[in-house]
Amino acid sequence: MASWRKAKKKYCPFQTNKLSSEEVDFKNYRFLRKYITETGKIVPSRITGVCKKYQHKLAMEIKYARFLALIPFCDRH
Repeated sequence: MASWRKAKKKYCPFQTNKLSSEEVDFKNYRFLRKYITETGKIVPSRITGVCKKYQHKLAMEIKYARFLALIPFCDRH
């Protein structure tokens, strides 16, 4: 039987001052790539640990960067 471990609490990197909220910008596509999977999907907050406020901001900036063709919508087929 598998042993159950208690999951470590994930803290929002924007609220713990590891990252500044000014980095969340559609022009900073290298930063936004960290929050996108290889297939082009936005990584959920339960995996990254980002709080709701900044997850929404990340999603909006990623979508805007996609619209301006700075980030592809999906991987190459």
